[in-house]
Amino acid sequence: MTATVEAPRETARRFRPGLRWFTAAREALDRPLTTYYLLLGSSALLLTIGLIMVLSSSSVYSFGEFGDSYAVVKRQLMWVVIGVPIAWLASRMPQSWIRQLTYPAFSVSLLLLLLTVFFGVERNGNRNWLGVGSLVIQPSEVAKLALVIWAAHIYANKERRLRDLHQVIVPVVPGMLLATALVLVGRDLGTALVLVAIMIGMLWVVGAPGRFFTISLFSMGAVVLALAATDQERLGRIAGFTDPFRDFNNTGWQPAHGLYALSSGGIFGEGIGASRQKWGTLPEAHTDYIFAVLGEELGLIGTLLVVLLFLTIAYAALRVARETADPFVRYATFGIVVWLLGQMIINVGMVLALLPVIGIPLPLVSYGGSALLPSLVALGLVIGFARREPEAARALAQRRKARSAGLSAGRRT
Repeated sequence: MTATVEAPRETARRFRPGLRWFTAAREALDRPLTTYYLLLGSSALLLTIGLIMVLSSSSVYSFGEFGDSYAVVKRQLMWVVIGVPIAWLASRMPQSWIRQLTYPAFSVSLLLLLLTVFFGVERNGNRNWLGVGSLVIQPSEVAKLALVIWAAHIYANKERRLRDLHQVIVPVVPGMLLATALVLVGRDLGTALVLVAIMIGMLWVVGAPGRFFTISLFSMGAVVLALAATDQERLGRIAGFTDPFRDFNNTGWQPAHGLYALSSGGIFGEGIGASRQKWGTLPEAHTDYIFAVLGEELGLIGTLLVVLLFLTIAYAALRVARETADPFVRYATFGIVVWLLGQMIINVGMVLALLPVIGIPLPLVSYGGSALLPSLVALGLVIGFARREPEAARALAQRRKARSAGLSAGRRT
């Protein structure tokens, strides 16, 4: 009888450290500022990793093109210096101001996309860049953020009428399809797919019927196949992504060397700056294929860390969307998650040769101000939503009050 009683006690004693760890983790996640700090910390770490990897992956290209190994990273650092204060302002901006900017932002983004169709600059076969003096921007990156907050504003206004399919579709679906069509005119299939993913995600979160998604997915597949069939280069990329080595010297060159980089990195990597593929053999090493260089230099550990940070942002943002009572916050946050997480999945899948090469950068990590600034502003908005949640706002107010009291006491002494 004694042995029977002692066995459960011994079992409980053995698992007690694990239970303590689980309880501590639950308590940490239940704190009012956890979501805020998860978003802030993950975004800062990704931005830091991005700067380090842009410095490493672009050094050879920068020296060959500009005679300065730091030329590209200096530009990226400039965009970070510009973008972080803008993101901070976005996190502090009153929600009423954000919603007032939705229609102007949507209109400006459509205008920029239209100007790109007629006056765009062609790069790598895509006319998706617009030159404004010495500045060259990618309007489709701005459009991603503008479309998300515009759709969120409309759906928040229609919150009580979203059971009607017509109210769900009009005007969000036509507006997003118009933006997608303008992007496709510039032959940017990758960005068009991201815009469609944002649209489908927004429709899902507002409760569109299942048959609508079936029709949308089949239609999107048909459009992608039609566009691929009319372009030999694109068709070659789609046909050859499953085996890049079959056409190694042509369409398989970039994905094959991306796989070489990842495989040579092993578990812990070759070390920062030690990539061999960035020495002219891997195209777009500091932009679309920066994840491959990251895997080569930081190994499996580094790539898993980056993916984990994106998943942490998604988890924290979905907590904001789930707990908020404000429909605009819920829809905008979910749309931003679909955009950033979807783009990460496409980029990583592309580098792993699980998806065709369609020219999608890795958010916050790849080089490029046009992609970085909207991403930082989007994260700034979500961080602002998190810090304005009632419990988080009270905790921050108490912390400020305690800090002020401590400073006052220090001055008196």
